[in-house]
Amino acid sequence: MDLYRLKNKRLEQLEPEPFNLEKDIQSLIEENCNEIFNLRFVKTEFSIQNYRIDSLCFDEDNKSFVIVEYKKNHSYSVIDQGFSYLSTMLNNKADFVLEFNESTGENLKREEVDWSQSRVIFVSPSFNTFQKGSVNFKDIPFELWEIKKYNNGLIGLNQISSKSKESIKTVKKTQQKVLSEVKVNEESSLLDKTNANIQQLYEDIKGVASGWDDFNFRVKTSYIAFFRGNKAKIFLNIQKSKIKIHLLRRVDYKGNVNSTPVRYEIDDPKSIFELKKNEYKEIYEYNMKNDNNFDYVMMVLKHKYMAR
Repeated sequence: MDLYRLKNKRLEQLEPEPFNLEKDIQSLIEENCNEIFNLRFVKTEFSIQNYRIDSLCFDEDNKSFVIVEYKKNHSYSVIDQGFSYLSTMLNNKADFVLEFNESTGENLKREEVDWSQSRVIFVSPSFNTFQKGSVNFKDIPFELWEIKKYNNGLIGLNQISSKSKESIKTVKKTQQKVLSEVKVNEESSLLDKTNANIQQLYEDIKGVASGWDDFNFRVKTSYIAFFRGNKAKIFLNIQKSKIKIHLLRRVDYKGNVNSTPVRYEIDDPKSIFELKKNEYKEIYEYNMKNDNNFDYVMMVLKHKYMAR
């Protein structure tokens, strides 16, 4: 991703500055884990067996663990390292739960974790062609993110997304065991459970949203999230006879949401969205069963999408 500065009606390309140390990247991500990846930071330098995991995080929406690894060079295999970490996690589930509880003071139980949504995120200033190609499958539980630093405190993040429709067919024994337990979700896994009207309604919503600036989406276990860049903006829970739309107002993973600044105030003149609250989260919710309010709902969603 190239960045430019507009000066006297001309664009000047900004040149990235190198990170001095791999630790500089790690500290930046750990301090802003929720803002960047919508993840809860749990532990830095988590040691398990013969491995030292750079950052252990938790996906509160999916109730799953996420490993984040940082690299400054290209001398490693994304596939081999990623599967080694996931295999270690799945073979030592109790240790990961124990670390979460000790670090957060909470009481998470192993059966409350969705281990099928486990994944590894690699963050580096750049990835080579081999590394990018090695994860170019639709069902691989790894993410590659390139990070750039510029002057004046500017940071650029760009996900290397797979466009492949191919599945991994021939894998090593260790990889087969991991893939049998870890699942990468597809739209069909949610849409196949609903009726044709709701499927069409979802396609209409996505069709409009896909024209918005920097749009992309990700499929989770029970919902589909619309992203602007790398920031989740809209959550669609696809159900049998409706689409439950959620817009996040504010969140606090420590359970004191009232102490957290409000991130977003809805622009909803018709008041069709309902504010739902608990100690961790406040969301605006609307149950969309047909297209009666389609244009109005898309107006509200775009307001949320464009909000900072």
